[in-house]
Amino acid sequence: MNVKRIFGTILTVLGIVGLLYTGYELINKNSEYTTLGVVGVLGLIFFFSGISLVKNTKDED
Repeated sequence: MNVKRIFGTILTVLGIVGLLYTGYELINKNSEYTTLGVVGVLGLIFFFSGISLVKNTKDED
């Protein structure tokens, strides 16, 4: 497993955590919508960039 794949996995997990946090706070209506919008957009960016890093990285032995 190389560094790009590990970094992609970390980004994907951070994106999932950000999206889950955004959904949880939207349901409970505890935070301002602008803060949730920023966290949600960052979560999406992290998630999709992590997925693309994992998908496009070739395994080298």
